[in-house]
Amino acid sequence: MYILLSGRPPFSGNNDGEILKAVKEGMYSMTGPEWKSVSNEAKDLIKKMLKVDPVLRISAQAALEHEWIKKKVHETIDIQATYNALNNLRNFRVEQKM
Repeated sequence: MYILLSGRPPFSGNNDGEILKAVKEGMYSMTGPEWKSVSNEAKDLIKKMLKVDPVLRISAQAALEHEWIKKKVHETIDIQATYNALNNLRNFRVEQKM
């Protein structure tokens, strides 16, 4: 969901070791320009899904019942935000090939 909303992976680093360290520590950011159009409810769900401790992490069932999911079912799609996320994803894939 993080990638779908931002077009970037949640954990970053200059090499595999740094990325794995970020994953283990749960270090991610939602401060880039791509996050300006993402609601606080969506960010809340992502934070709950990315908890390092599985005991504290939201279950799949609870995620489906989250207020953001229930609300989004009835909303129209923000085309510009979707386009920006797809562009970020394309750029990420190109950068990874380098």
